[in-house]
Amino acid sequence: MKHLKVGGLMTDDVVSALPGMSFRDVAKLLAEHDISGLPVVDADDHVVGVVSESDLLARRAPTARGVMSAPAVTVHAEEAAADAARLMARRGVERLPVVDEEERLVGIVTRRDLLRVFLRPDPEIRRRIREEILADSMDLPQDAVDVHVLDGVVTLAGRVRLRSQAVMLLRLAERVEGVVAVVDRLSPHDDARFGAPSPRAAYDFSE
Repeated sequence: MKHLKVGGLMTDDVVSALPGMSFRDVAKLLAEHDISGLPVVDADDHVVGVVSESDLLARRAPTARGVMSAPAVTVHAEEAAADAARLMARRGVERLPVVDEEERLVGIVTRRDLLRVFLRPDPEIRRRIREEILADSMDLPQDAVDVHVLDGVVTLAGRVRLRSQAVMLLRLAERVEGVVAVVDRLSPHDDARFGAPSPRAAYDFSE
């Protein structure tokens, strides 16, 4: 399957600050560029922290080093956008600095950027699961299981031959762009102990 990468969504013209930049100058950068946060980098462009508007309001310090949140939560450009969105939700951050293989800043991706991934129509999500996962990735008939999608929440129901197939199907489905949660209603023939269906966690990026 093809997954949208962080590199395809990020902004590569990044406004950043140095650790020794004054509190006032950081605030001016945010205002001048109409942004709500920025990464703090060292002399080699390694990300050492992130400063947000809430950081400035919560703390008073002479420099960016004193107000930044550290260590910074970062992603790589080649990571799947859906994985970055889930990371953002887990860590409760509004933006993720994007770094290269040497952990140097190359871009930034925001909640708004990643939200675009989760605005895919339900019929498109259903089609991708049936065609790309069931048929292409798993070599199963498209109607092997029932695929129901409502507001990005996917419910997979029916019987599959192996527990391993059920596990793979669930994992692949939750990685499809636009999927915010997967509800497991699968019953493998080879494992009566696979367990009662239980919903996967839902990630809400609308707020």
